[in-house]
Amino acid sequence: MTSTHPFHARRARLLEKVGDGVAIIPTAPERIRSRDATYPFHPDPYFWYLTGFPEPEAALVLAGGRSILFCRTKDATRETWEGFRHGPEAAAAAFGLDEAHAIDTMEARLPELLADRPALWYSLGMDGEWDACVLRALEGVRAQSRVGKRPPGQIHDLRQTLDAMRLVKDAHELAFMRRAADIAAAGHLRAMRAARPGRHEYELEAELTYAFRTLGASGHAYAPIVASGENACTLHYDRNDQPLPAGALVLIDAGCEVHGYASDISRTFPVAGRFSAAQKECHEIVLAAQAAAIAAIAPGVSFNAPHEAAVRVLVQGMVDLGLLQGSVDALIESRASERFYMHRTGHWLGLDTHDAGDYREGTQWTQLRPGMTLTVEPGLYIRSAPDVPAALRGIGIRIEDDVLVTPEGCEVYTHAPKTVAEIEEAMRHAESGSKHSR
Repeated sequence: MTSTHPFHARRARLLEKVGDGVAIIPTAPERIRSRDATYPFHPDPYFWYLTGFPEPEAALVLAGGRSILFCRTKDATRETWEGFRHGPEAAAAAFGLDEAHAIDTMEARLPELLADRPALWYSLGMDGEWDACVLRALEGVRAQSRVGKRPPGQIHDLRQTLDAMRLVKDAHELAFMRRAADIAAAGHLRAMRAARPGRHEYELEAELTYAFRTLGASGHAYAPIVASGENACTLHYDRNDQPLPAGALVLIDAGCEVHGYASDISRTFPVAGRFSAAQKECHEIVLAAQAAAIAAIAPGVSFNAPHEAAVRVLVQGMVDLGLLQGSVDALIESRASERFYMHRTGHWLGLDTHDAGDYREGTQWTQLRPGMTLTVEPGLYIRSAPDVPAALRGIGIRIEDDVLVTPEGCEVYTHAPKTVAEIEEAMRHAESGSKHSR
C-alpha cells in the first residue's frame, strides 16, 4: 500500500490533528443473535474509513506519529471454522500500517501508549466494553504517578473530528458510491418490472436482493421498504408482507452497499403499470418538489435551502389538491403541511445511510461544499380520513435520489425511472416481455 492510498492519507490527516496526543478507534464487535449465532458482521464506519480492515476484534491506535493496529492472531483451527485471518504481521503490510500487534495484548499496552500524552481522542459512549477498557488504561497510568507517569489531561470526542473529515468525500469514496447507486437503480428497475396485482411486497424485495447481490453489492444498506397502498404512508414500514392491490401504488425505498458505501433511492409506481389521474397528479407534485430542491443545491448554499424549496412546492400542491386551505406562507408558518409531509428533504450519505456530519454549525445551517453527498427525498403521505378527497385517500409517494455537490452546482448520480412516462414505459416493457415469453 503506497503513501498515496486514501486510508493512509486519512490517517495522516488525523495524526496531524491529534498531534502529540493518542487516538483510539475500535471496530464494531460481533453481536450474538441467539445462542451461538451472530448477526452479520459490519465494521465500524469510523474504523473502516481509516483502515479498510474487514475483521472483527480489532482497533486502531494513533500515537507518536504512528498507526498501530491491534487484531486477531493467526489461528489455523479457528480459520478452519470461521475463515481467513490476516494476523498482525500480514495486516500491517497489507493495510499500510506502521505496526500491528495481537488484540489480546492491547489492554496491557495501552497505559504505556497513553502515558505522558497531553490528550486522548476517543468516542466515549459508543461501546460500553471499550469505554471500560480505556478507563482501565487511564487508571493504569494514574497508578504509575509515583514514578512520574501522567495520564492525558484532556479527552476529546473523536467523532467531531472524523465527522468533519467524512463529510466531504474523496474520489476513492465517490467511485464506490457511484457503483452502489448504479446497482441500486438496476434493482429498482427490476422490482418495477416484476410488480403485478396479487404478488406480494416481499417478492419485490426479493427482486431487489437478487439484483444487488448478482451485480456485486454486499447487500442492502438498510432494511428495505416495500410499501403498497396505504402502507406507504408509514415512513419506515418494513414488514413487506402484504399482497399488492391492483389499483394501488407501491413505494420502494432501498439502497445497497458497495465496499462499505451506501446508496439510497426511493421510487413510487403503480402496481398495475398505469397511474390513475389522482395518483399522477400527486406524483407530479412530489417530482416538482424534488426538482426545486435539486435546483437549490450549490456550493455555499445552506443545507436547509433544498428543504425549504421542496416544502414550498409541496404546500402549493396540497392547496391545489384540496388538502389544505389558505396561503402557502401561512400554511408553512403554521406547519399545517406536516400532516401530509412530516420529514426532512434529505440527509448526508456515505459509509452510513444517514451519514456522519453536522447539519448545523453553531446556530447556522451547514453550508454545502463540493464533495458533499446528500439525498433529496420529498414525499406526500395522505392517510385516509373523512376530510380527505376519496380519490386521494391512501396515497403515499416518495421520490429520492443521491446528489453530489460539485464546484458548478450538483450532480444527481442515481438513475432509475422516475417520471410518470418513464415508469409507465418501463412497466409496459416488462408486461409485453412477459406476454411474449408465454
